[in-house]
Amino acid sequence: MANQDESYRLAVAEHGQALGRLVRAYEADADLRRDLLQEIHIGLWRSLAAFDGRCAMRTWVYRVAHNIAATHVMRRKRMGKQVSLDGLDELPDAANLEDSIGEKQKLDRLTAMIQTLKQPDRQIILLYLEDLDATAISEIVGLKPGAVATKIHRMKAVLASRFRERSAS
Repeated sequence: MANQDESYRLAVAEHGQALGRLVRAYEADADLRRDLLQEIHIGLWRSLAAFDGRCAMRTWVYRVAHNIAATHVMRRKRMGKQVSLDGLDELPDAANLEDSIGEKQKLDRLTAMIQTLKQPDRQIILLYLEDLDATAISEIVGLKPGAVATKIHRMKAVLASRFRERSAS
């Protein structure tokens, strides 16, 4: 139990901020985000009893978090509620309000586009945006690294094209 508690503390210290970003990408409602984050923390703590070190702790944390978040999305869809991405909850810097608003609008557009992706693609691009490489992502999602790299390349091209189209209009 002590080892499990210590592993949990270390995992949260290292990956806690990434879990917060992941939750914001999966759930728009602030109350449901808190619930989802709590559910992820509970699931992570429980899962660490079975962690045997065959993969990196980072991979384990992301795998657990994404599986719980995906279950959350499916449960919400069955309940007939839409789940959309929420922009980052950061307040704009008063000194650069106009620039901050422009950046927030860009982030909002990007997160909205990511939200339109199917669940496996959304998971891959979110992990990529967390700076994981194709090999690490493949361990989490269960695809081969080459397939992950191809999906990332295609999604980046499609998202960039859509982003430019919407910026031009």
